[in-house]
Amino acid sequence: MELRNESGLEFTDISSERYRTYKYPDGETITIKEPTHLHVSKSGGHRILNKAERSHYIQPGWRHLWWEVFDNKPHFVK
Repeated sequence: MELRNESGLEFTDISSERYRTYKYPDGETITIKEPTHLHVSKSGGHRILNKAERSHYIQPGWRHLWWEVFDNKPHFVK
């Protein structure tokens, strides 16, 4: 899938990740399956595109972020 980006923001390829889960202080979690691209803003917000071509925005303030990568893919890309 090709990222169509007209925002002027720089995105990192995170397609090696099977999923990523954000955990907030109140215990709520948000999981994004098969993320492909990530931009982290100066405020700490995350813009994410996933393989289903759904765009996500994760607001700053989460406590914990974890992910799992596909077999033989890099654990960290940036």
